Amino acid sequence: MPGSDAELARWVRSLGLPGLVDLHLHFMPQSVLDKVWHYFDQAAQHYGTEWPIQYRLPEQRRVEVLGELGVIRYAPLVYAHKPGMAQWLTEWALDFGARTPGAVPTATVFPEPGAADYLGAALEAGARCVKLHVQVGGFDPRDELLDPAWGLIAEAGVPAVVHCGHGPARGKYTGLDLFEQVLRRHPRLTAVLAHAGMPDYETAVRLALRHERVHLDTTMVGTGFSEDIAPLPADWPALLVELGDRIVLGSDFPNIPYEYAHQVQAIAGWAAADDRLGEPFLRRVLHDTPLRLLGG
Repeated sequence: MPGSDAELARWVRSLGLPGLVDLHLHFMPQSVLDKVWHYFDQAAQHYGTEWPIQYRLPEQRRVEVLGELGVIRYAPLVYAHKPGMAQWLTEWALDFGARTPGAVPTATVFPEPGAADYLGAALEAGARCVKLHVQVGGFDPRDELLDPAWGLIAEAGVPAVVHCGHGPARGKYTGLDLFEQVLRRHPRLTAVLAHAGMPDYETAVRLALRHERVHLDTTMVGTGFSEDIAPLPADWPALLVELGDRIVLGSDFPNIPYEYAHQVQAIAGWAAADDRLGEPFLRRVLHDTPLRLLGG
């Protein structure tokens, strides 16, 4: 497995892959990103642990770093934490995805009047992934103002990356059981559970087994940082066998407190721990499945 960022791209090519496809990382308007970074600078107060940003770099340099890491396609996610943000963040993300090699256009949505209108326009304009952050947004995913938006996402066949688990801090409307009510109302929704539902990993697996269009992303899962606060179950590799091709690479770049390669090391460790996984599993997680979800 890759020992560092410097070894990552070469190691990925050794698997017979052209590069990595990351379904969960972030680019945002700088004014918004500065506030996100400031929040993580206060992580000891919020989460009880330090959270130094590994890739606190100018936007263009962050794009270049992804290329050096071997990331060839990615979903630059944005999310709103209050009304009035989602539409202009989506417009920014559509523009970023259109002008940045390797990036795809993305969107976000918030429960507010007109949500279906601006989301529908974004999907018409080519958005290929939608992010909703239940914890940060503090909203109920079952809100009737969101119901038409869920329907639009399902009809478009694009993945919705949804942070609905209780990690790293419980929110008023977090919880996989609550989000499952959305899935029951919209069974055709292609949902990606951010952070594999952290910390309720086993619950996330069971939910995915009940809903054939549900995927889990690897964002921060199994890293040393997350193992200290939300450790994986001992039989995690065996649980992944049951999900087949519904695990996708996510990293949370640039807002991570370790090298990007560390996330891939964790995934490679799962593959090595169960003979039923191995390199075929790695190729699916690191490239094939996220590429399929993003439309090739």
